[in-house]
Amino acid sequence: MSQRAAWVTEENAALLTDLYQLTMLQAYWKLGMREEAVFSLFYRKLPQTRNYMLACGLDDALRYLETARFTRDALDYLATLGHLSEEFLRWLEGFRFTGDVFAIPEGTPVFPEEPILEVVAPIAEAQLIETFLMNQIHLQTVLAAKAARVVTAAAGRAVVDFGLRRMHGTDAGMKSARAFYIAGVAATSNVLAGQTYGIPVAGTMAHSYIQAHDREMDAFRDFA
Repeated sequence: MSQRAAWVTEENAALLTDLYQLTMLQAYWKLGMREEAVFSLFYRKLPQTRNYMLACGLDDALRYLETARFTRDALDYLATLGHLSEEFLRWLEGFRFTGDVFAIPEGTPVFPEEPILEVVAPIAEAQLIETFLMNQIHLQTVLAAKAARVVTAAAGRAVVDFGLRRMHGTDAGMKSARAFYIAGVAATSNVLAGQTYGIPVAGTMAHSYIQAHDREMDAFRDFA
């Protein structure tokens, strides 16, 4: 096992999929199934205390579709799995998404059984990208919807995102800051998100800063 955790990049994102997608893809390829398919991404229902979600994650989904490639390293790894043929892997080396995407603009309220995103593509292509698109749209749509409810409850008062330290990893920390901003949150404490997405950054002070002073008032004055 590698001792280094991998960052998801445009170079390796094609491998960020469930194994069965590749197994099905090989079956489609062997059978010559190239018919056009339509995959719709939607949710079925909400809790009684919720009445909408807020579409988000489209930007990351589209960037993935534009750049997804299987590198030599990726193909060499897939060859070690044992059930994917050399001929299929040679075909996979030339994989490019050629389909069309229809989507709700980010920041738009969406309701049960309304497609947030639809993919129209040869069935093998549509199958392969399913996992990544669900991963990106699900997370960011849920986060944006939560933030939208907080912004509504704030009734015009500014809401600031301080959630980075408790987010589920670095990727979620970045995606959440963007989703919150789309939902109406005014600023984020996440400096990298501020640089990357052009979000205003803001912050207060930590308890440890106050505790580092003999007197609370001294901490406030020094901070100012």
